[in-house]
Amino acid sequence: MSVAFRRESDDEHLEPRFELPIPPGPNLVTSRGRALIDERIALLEASLPDAADEEAAKRIQRDLRYWKTRRATAIETAARTDGIVGFGSRVTFRMAGTERTATLVGDDEADPAAGLLSFSAPLPRALMGAEAGETIAFNGREDAIEVIAVG
Repeated sequence: MSVAFRRESDDEHLEPRFELPIPPGPNLVTSRGRALIDERIALLEASLPDAADEEAAKRIQRDLRYWKTRRATAIETAARTDGIVGFGSRVTFRMAGTERTATLVGDDEADPAAGLLSFSAPLPRALMGAEAGETIAFNGREDAIEVIAVG
């Protein structure tokens, strides 16, 4: 018998809804990152009663599970103050002739356009442990990055 005659609904052919992926490794957050997680949870909880339909409510609940997991696993970490690039550091560097300033933050707080780089991304990982005046290898070049200042 044809599938068209046997199927009662199209629900069995819908794409499955997977949980949002949790980034691997420790969930380091700045105090600002922790506050952003709390704000996101509050916003989602407030929007749940106003969900347009059951599908919208399921999406909000899925997002809530993600953010509550991120809050539960958050390790609030202060920036280093010893002049060495680490989590939470604000670093000014020159790469490919362009000077940039970035702050190394947690995965959920990252916003590259705003100068907030995830500590687990390749560039911040290369910068970790450096001090002002050092030249760092990156992307196959020994002198790719010059660290100008660490704050």
